[in-house]
Amino acid sequence: MNGQGETNPMFAITGITGKIGGEVARNLLAGNQPVRAVVRDLRKGEAWAQLGCDLVRADINDAGALTPAFKGAESVFVLVPPNFDPSPDFHEARATAATLRSALAAARPGRVVYLSTIGAQATQSNLLTQHTIIEQVLGELSMPITFLRPGWFMENCSWDVASATNDGVILSFLQPIDKPVPMVATADIGRVAAELLQETWKGHRVVELEGPHRVTPNEIATTFADLLGRPVRMEPVPRETWESLFKSQGMKNPTPRIKMLDGFNEGWIEFESAESGSRKGRVALEAVLQTLIESR
Repeated sequence: MNGQGETNPMFAITGITGKIGGEVARNLLAGNQPVRAVVRDLRKGEAWAQLGCDLVRADINDAGALTPAFKGAESVFVLVPPNFDPSPDFHEARATAATLRSALAAARPGRVVYLSTIGAQATQSNLLTQHTIIEQVLGELSMPITFLRPGWFMENCSWDVASATNDGVILSFLQPIDKPVPMVATADIGRVAAELLQETWKGHRVVELEGPHRVTPNEIATTFADLLGRPVRMEPVPRETWESLFKSQGMKNPTPRIKMLDGFNEGWIEFESAESGSRKGRVALEAVLQTLIESR
């Protein structure tokens, strides 16, 4: 099951049991491409095995298991589980970066697509700095690597479905509420990642991805209102309340999250090439919100 000696290209996918990794795999399978599903729990990967995927168990922090999982792959899609409450020194991301570098250097797959984020080039420390750290460490490798940097996930609106439906009010940390934000659907991220995995390139490159057009918080409220058939308005959460609010929700170190929100709101979390240089997805906000409402 290690893929050695295969004549056909094979694509190793981490995070396949989640939204984005699953979308990557579905796009590859639709094109009759062989997929190796890298999972922490083999039982959770059974559905993918039934679809014809090669199933391999490995944790993102286990270089010994990741190396054979990546070995023999034409391309590897690397997705790191999110950590919304990291240590102040980001030691978790540094450890993950070292593990990934070690496994990839030993396995030597043909190419790597790493799922990063908008603003990974930002110099101010914030929640997204975790990806900055991993990009820098993987950048030491000589193999072809694409750093895929998507915008704010439209699916983050899943947290707003209940309040929009029940109260007609959505609380917004993105401010001002008429400021356009680069957002993208996970379906677009998965599709583009699958395309990138099948491309040939040299060296390291950055691909920045957002939806068809930038979205304001007010537009999210308006779209919810249209879909629900009831008034929905967006209400900004006062900046001075964020720290106590996040701590009340159990966060030990809310500063990185607060700084990330500041970055979006103040404009220093942005694509390196700005809006003009980013790839544009196909999936509109309305389609994502409709799915979120229906799946509630």
